[in-house]
Amino acid sequence: MTDFTLADLETIVAARAGSEDPESYTAKLARKGVPTVARKLGEEAVEVVIAALAEDERALAGEAADLLYHLVVLLHLKKVPLSAVMAELGRRTAQTGLQEKAARPAAD
Repeated sequence: MTDFTLADLETIVAARAGSEDPESYTAKLARKGVPTVARKLGEEAVEVVIAALAEDERALAGEAADLLYHLVVLLHLKKVPLSAVMAELGRRTAQTGLQEKAARPAAD
């Protein structure tokens, strides 16, 4: 078991995103901006679904790691701290999922 957390990943992404290191994938990705990162996040989400449907646990773990990484990069670029996401999850889990969903404002 590892002690590595999403907060650790957030710290690493923040440090590398502004780096001038030509070998840093995070820096290269961050320079391409939100549209590219958002597109990459969508691709990773599809790959997670494919791995899940293939019932390949190792592939699913790898694709899930890619998905979380790209999500953290996107959050960084949009200046949304992981703590805000965690607070929202905490708020939502204070009630059942159906109660939380029913309390959301209706879509226009």
